[in-house]
Order: sequence, then C-alpha cells, then structure tokens
Amino acid sequence: MSQSFFELAAARYSVRTFSEKPVEREKILQILDAARLAPSAVNYQPWHFIVADDQELKSKICQAYRGEWLQSAPVIIVACGNHDLSWKRRDGKDHCDVDVAIAVDHLILAATALGLGTCWVCAFDAQQVHSALELPDNLEPIVLIPLGYPGDGPVPLKKRKSLDEIVTWNR
Repeated sequence: MSQSFFELAAARYSVRTFSEKPVEREKILQILDAARLAPSAVNYQPWHFIVADDQELKSKICQAYRGEWLQSAPVIIVACGNHDLSWKRRDGKDHCDVDVAIAVDHLILAATALGLGTCWVCAFDAQQVHSALELPDNLEPIVLIPLGYPGDGPVPLKKRKSLDEIVTWNR
C-alpha cells in the first residue's frame, strides 16, 4: 500500500544505523530516477550522483567524515553539483546548491517510500571526497547520502517549529 506524500514526509528520519542487508540495484536505480525528475532552475539539472558500494571507495569517502556510523551504510551516494552547468541569476547567485538540494530531497523521500533509510550529511571534508573520487574541477561534492535498510526503528521526531514561527502572511 502506498503512502500519501504527507505520511511519507512524516515517516522520513535520519538513519544512522544500518542493517547488513545489501540494497538491491533496482531500488537504487528507482531512487536515482526520482532525483533525475526533480525540478531545477531553467531545467539545467546541474547534478551528478556517484554511487559507492565498493568497500574500498566507501572507506576513502568515510575518511572525510568524523562519525564512524557512516561506514555501516551498504551504499553511499555522493551528490555533486556541476557549477559549469548551473543557472546563475543576474546578480551572480549560483543555483547549483539549491538544485542539488531539491534532487537530494526527491532521492531521500523515494528511498523512504521503498523502505530504505538515508541521512543528509553535509559535515564532511569536500576536498578530501573530491580527491578520493578524482572528480574534475567543475564538480563539487555537496551531500553524502548513506543508504541502506534501517538497523533501528524510527527515532522520535525532532522538535519542529510551529507554523506561526516560520510563516507570515502578506508581509
């Protein structure tokens, strides 16, 4: 039975404990396709995803992050932004990070819908990941997304601000 979008959004949480069960390639392709379908400024789609399921490569990526839990993920997807392709607003604002964030959100929600867990990891040494993956200069690693079957149950929801704290009308 499929979840409504609102149930899916409520069900998603940051998974930091993964089971050893491997992730099926078909599911990885499904979630990557959800990211591919994400909107982007002028539809430039300035993203590139690197799927790391090789233990040696995952170890190199994990060296750029302090938390040991990342190593337990069967797969790490590195979401990169291509600044050569991204749209720039007249004032110079580069929308690459925004576009990648939208695609990553599609990816993590698709993973949740398929029973997989993810975590949005930005606190890593981007230059170290860039070197480990031997990326060209125009690609920037923006987000690490550990992916796998959760090894724990959902954690209690973090406190969220009320709508009154984050929304104003007509001003």
